Amino acid sequence: MSQTPTADQLRNRLVDDILSARDLPSDVEQAMRTVPRDTFLPGIQLANAYTDQAVTLKDNPGQPLPLSCASVPSVVAMMLGQLAARPGDNVLEIGAGTGYNAALLAELVGVDVDGRVTTVDIDPDVALHARTTLNTAGYEHVTVIERNGLLGAHEHAPYDRIIATVGVWDIPATWWDQLADGGRLVLPLRWRGQTRSVALTRHGNQLVSDGMELCGFVPIIGQNGEKTAPLNTADTLRLHYDQDQTIAPDVLTHTLQADNPAREVLSAQRIGGEESFDGVWLRATAHDDRVCRLEATPEAMEQALIRRPATPARTPALIDDASLAYLTVAREDADPQRPFRLGATAYGPRGEELARDLVAHIDAWGAARLAVPRLTITPSDTGDAPGHTISKPETRITLTY
Repeated sequence: MSQTPTADQLRNRLVDDILSARDLPSDVEQAMRTVPRDTFLPGIQLANAYTDQAVTLKDNPGQPLPLSCASVPSVVAMMLGQLAARPGDNVLEIGAGTGYNAALLAELVGVDVDGRVTTVDIDPDVALHARTTLNTAGYEHVTVIERNGLLGAHEHAPYDRIIATVGVWDIPATWWDQLADGGRLVLPLRWRGQTRSVALTRHGNQLVSDGMELCGFVPIIGQNGEKTAPLNTADTLRLHYDQDQTIAPDVLTHTLQADNPAREVLSAQRIGGEESFDGVWLRATAHDDRVCRLEATPEAMEQALIRRPATPARTPALIDDASLAYLTVAREDADPQRPFRLGATAYGPRGEELARDLVAHIDAWGAARLAVPRLTITPSDTGDAPGHTISKPETRITLTY
């Protein structure tokens, strides 16, 4: 007779599955095999607590994303690997969530070697949940503070490591003040409609990246630099863009009407069925300020309002006044190993020009598919680093290949 797996067995199986897909530092692996995720998810079935998926902690009525959730375990592991916390480190976490990540951090920094973990959350219910579960799991020494995460926690600064588990659009000056020189900051950074977990090291008045990976996180409360606009009356097509971009959504609504035909421009790049092409978006943002995110809901796809968007919920697009071009994927089967071809679909008077520009970004990515840019962040009141710069209220982001 088969036996129901224990929590330990399920936890180890989950970690084994993560290791089959990516390498993990040995201390991160050990922490994930040690901390009982199910303790931080009371009321969730044991098997569900040890699947590689996010779990909503607090809903956000009327909004597409929850106020708080337990992140996907493989993403948690990836970000902890980026953080590279060491025994004895003083760590600040922005976004307490369930408390699970703070417990993992506590294992990594070690209470027996003067390591310290502080986690903050703006939501009182979430902070209370984290405090309760951390106590239940035996991590009473982790400090939980109910506070706006954008303020950090000055009382325990400076920090050797800061990690954000919420999407951040601009890095506040408070975090700079609280991060030690030479310290590391890992955060899901949002720009031009995408979110990437970026690992940064502070060198004086610069934060310099040494790695980034695509991810998705609930945005932090209190930053409003990202804009969303409907592109049709049914609100089934939406555009996401940054406040520094000049966008006229009403004009684009007319552009996407049925009497304006779409035109397609194909690139030379083909991909396999499991091959990632998110680097196209990343490369485009390193050269082009017209990059936005196009979102097509399931209803829009059912009604065929647009053709073959690369990823309906999040497709990179170039916008210029009343013209638009977005990334597409089409099956051709000319190459059995790479049966899909990337291209761009265009609308509006300058649509074909935008499509050709997007195809140029695709082809540039195709020449070095695994290349990752260096991202340098400086405070807005200092000079730019060399490269393509995106200006935000508190920082300047510079990307270079």
